Amino acid sequence: MMPDDPLSQLRDIHLPQTGGFWPPAPGWWVLAFALFTAIAALAWLVHRHRRRNRWLKLARAELADLERTASKELVWFTQLNTLLKRIARERYPEEHPEALSGEQWAACLLRHLPDGRVSNQPVVEALVNSPWHPEPMAEPDQALAFARTWLEAQKC
Repeated sequence: MMPDDPLSQLRDIHLPQTGGFWPPAPGWWVLAFALFTAIAALAWLVHRHRRRNRWLKLARAELADLERTASKELVWFTQLNTLLKRIARERYPEEHPEALSGEQWAACLLRHLPDGRVSNQPVVEALVNSPWHPEPMAEPDQALAFARTWLEAQKC
């Protein structure tokens, strides 16, 4: 080697040190923000759905109680109509179903059935009018079947 050789004074090539774990690159920050936003939105949607359908769970439980105590008594038909009116008031507050009675109440029930099931009209009319007659006009089994169908049609 020559002492005057400038190349001999150069050091070997050194690679730069790798970046550490922290701070992450900007792309990771964007990904983390998007992921956090998606999780928060999903949690909010699930919470809203559960809160909006809480009444449905309670109504199903009350309908199950009425099913256990089913009888051809006027009081039982009154309780079933009251339950249906509470559900309708929760689901359709702008229509004021709690103020309806007779044909108007029966029409409201039929209007909110899927596919406008007109075949249920005799059962609905008998259910609505049973509390006002000395003998109930409807059979409890038919009334319960209609109430179950109507309740399931009310999901949000």
